[in-house]
Amino acid sequence: MEVKASTRDGNRLLCIMQNSYDKMHQRNSYNCIIMILGLPVHLFLFMFYVWRKRDNTYSSLLEDSKRSLADEGFKEKLRLEFRNQLIRKYEFFGQHVNESELEKQVENLAEERFLKIAGEKTDKRLLKEGKTKSNYSNFFRSLLSQPLFFFLTLLPGLLMYLFIFMYSNPFVKYVFERLVISVFVVIGVVILVFSILYISPFEPAANIIGETATPEQISAFNRLHGLDLPYLAQLWEAIKGIVTFDLGASYAGNEDVITSIAKKFPITLIISLLSLVMAVLIAVPIGIISSTKPNSFFDYTFMFIALLGLSIPNFWQGLIFILNFSIKLQWLPATYNPQNWLSVIMPIIVLGTALTASVSRMTRSSMLEIINEDYIITAKAKGLNKRQVLWKHAVGNAMIPVITVIGLLFGGMLGGAAVTEKVFNISGIGSYIVDKQFIPDIPSILGGVVYVAITISLINVIIDILYAYLDPRIRSKIKQY
Repeated sequence: MEVKASTRDGNRLLCIMQNSYDKMHQRNSYNCIIMILGLPVHLFLFMFYVWRKRDNTYSSLLEDSKRSLADEGFKEKLRLEFRNQLIRKYEFFGQHVNESELEKQVENLAEERFLKIAGEKTDKRLLKEGKTKSNYSNFFRSLLSQPLFFFLTLLPGLLMYLFIFMYSNPFVKYVFERLVISVFVVIGVVILVFSILYISPFEPAANIIGETATPEQISAFNRLHGLDLPYLAQLWEAIKGIVTFDLGASYAGNEDVITSIAKKFPITLIISLLSLVMAVLIAVPIGIISSTKPNSFFDYTFMFIALLGLSIPNFWQGLIFILNFSIKLQWLPATYNPQNWLSVIMPIIVLGTALTASVSRMTRSSMLEIINEDYIITAKAKGLNKRQVLWKHAVGNAMIPVITVIGLLFGGMLGGAAVTEKVFNISGIGSYIVDKQFIPDIPSILGGVVYVAITISLINVIIDILYAYLDPRIRSKIKQY
């Protein structure tokens, strides 16, 4: 019984792989990935396919179709038809063409149409006889259903099989495609940032060495850091450094860029994430309460506070906090200290204030729009109480645009944390990029921007997953895709 069960499971797995391959084969991008991931298998298999040519049915039927059409004089009819068409075209445009050139064009057009008609006729005959056209893809697909072939090629084609199996799960495929898009986004960010730094008027050598720098010293500096290379060569080195996690040393201070960023990035990320959590925990309930009591005292009060939060600049709010809570009341440290967790409270509040205000306003407007929809009115008419309608039908749908706003604002908060970091003397990634951009220290800036871009891309992937979780329409589209 166990042997039968395992055999049945194995056949089911092969069937899933075959169906997944059928869907993937329709897209050229997936075909290329399958070929690359399973290159050892496909090299041997393709040579075997060419050498053996096990199925010659299509070739023989195609030759029969050609002979049949030729015997009917179809090719001559095509030549005559195309000849008349070309003559009429040239006469209409007043163009002159010699006889040999005309015959060459007629022959090419007739041959192309003849082969197309013969192919269509052959495909119809194959379909009528219940056969398929013999090609490498069909050959590989037929082998996928054979357990022995799968077992023999499992090791050299492991990555390929994992990729095909991954495609069988709609949600895994959905996440994978978003991650691939994120990779291209990061590459685009690298190219854009590097290009801006390359054409900037700042000279790293002159800024670091100083005004007394001689042309020989500047030339030696540029040669040492590869700044004398052409644009494409420098761009390639930058991309290669990011892919291999080796950006080298910074121009100023000669410190390892990756090590410096790895020390500075976590504090910025932690403060941003804690600010995000604070914003969500405060803003979403406030937005929901305001929407359930529109134009009330609570609604006006909350929205007024939210408007203030949007209007207050970060640096001014930070300075006011320092003056009151650090200098006057002496409750909290004025500057950041990794050993004192109290020192992150004010930066978290300052950084999260604008996000809290935006999310609360967005939650309120989204909820007001949802609770007036027909399906909410229908749910109330069925006798559901207000709480059931609110939490079961309204909140989930209202959160979709709110999640979009959270993702966009979090990206801006992560990239724009430099002001808050400067106010509270936080040695984070934001202040690091700002300090390096006036040199400009290209490896340091690129490394910092890429870290931020990767984080924002991952946050966007998480947001896309939340979309699918909250919206059944998106889940349905994912399963059908």
